[in-house]
Amino acid sequence: MTTLLAPPQRSTQKSTRPTRRERRAEKRRLKRLDALSAQLAELPRIAALLERAAEVVGTGWVQGAWFAVEVPGGRRAVTAYDISLADDLPVVGACLVGGVVQAGGGPTAVRSQLVQRSLDLVWHVLREEPGQPVRWCPGPRVRMMSVLELTYWNDAPSRSKDEVVGLLVAAQHAASVQQDQCRAEQRELEAVHGS
Repeated sequence: MTTLLAPPQRSTQKSTRPTRRERRAEKRRLKRLDALSAQLAELPRIAALLERAAEVVGTGWVQGAWFAVEVPGGRRAVTAYDISLADDLPVVGACLVGGVVQAGGGPTAVRSQLVQRSLDLVWHVLREEPGQPVRWCPGPRVRMMSVLELTYWNDAPSRSKDEVVGLLVAAQHAASVQQDQCRAEQRELEAVHGS
């Protein structure tokens, strides 16, 4: 018995299955949407931390040290060498960086993401053009240099408490600008999917 097999007919209709390029593009889009959502959740916390930092610095601004603590008989400046005093004694003042650290929970919170990103935003406001995207995760050396630059800026002989508080307030405003930029990008990415 002979069986004739007809060659498979090719459909003239285009496949509805996405191509590899389209799948990769969609994966990148979704990953970016996730990152934007995370950033939108974190920015109000950063703004609140910066508001508390402005209060700490406004109460007692310090130059040449990270913190000032209350000791019997007055105040004592706290540097990196005796930082544990800021954990044990009431903090009554701070420099720019110390204010952010204290507002974030004190010296034990210095490496927390919230404190680090708050410092990233303060540095961004000090050195970058408004409207530029913030570099949220610089490498360790770059971040260390940024913190040193903020420290030198704070300790400049001509610097005033009002300038430091003003920088922290400007960084709070920058957090809301960043939120607006994230929302705009989010809408654009969602519109891409809808089209």
